[in-house]
Amino acid sequence: MAETDDRPAFIADAMLGRLARALRMLGLDTFYRPDIDDNELKMTALREGRAILTRDHEVADTNLPVTVLLIESDHVEEQLLQTARAFRIAPGGRLFSRCLICNVEVEDVEKCEVRERVPEYVYETQERFSRCPSCGRVYWPATHVERARKWIAEVLGANALEDADGNS
Repeated sequence: MAETDDRPAFIADAMLGRLARALRMLGLDTFYRPDIDDNELKMTALREGRAILTRDHEVADTNLPVTVLLIESDHVEEQLLQTARAFRIAPGGRLFSRCLICNVEVEDVEKCEVRERVPEYVYETQERFSRCPSCGRVYWPATHVERARKWIAEVLGANALEDADGNS
């Protein structure tokens, strides 16, 4: 279901899986299913109040009262920048707050709850963990998060992460 705050909620077509994942990194509610057909995509957008992100001109040419952004580029960096500009998206304070796989908001969990679910080295070296209540995937802030933060800053601008949480 679409977000209730003032941040936009999206539905991405089958050609935009990497963009959907990037938007989820920003904490944005982004519905994505690679097997969704055009009619289901449109109806879900209408029913849930989601903006459609598409590379398909036929999908973009809808008569339904929904917002549609026709994504111009094949490159995820340019797709993310186009979407951020069109919807005036700044990362906000919700970076990495959604499961990258199923889009559900992750929940903080106690370290002892993930002992059997993460590699021993990770358990010994990390203190903070979160878990998706839907699929059970466990997340922790390691080097992959720093690489993703750097990528977001490169795509959206050097001060994007400072605006998000005061860190660079």
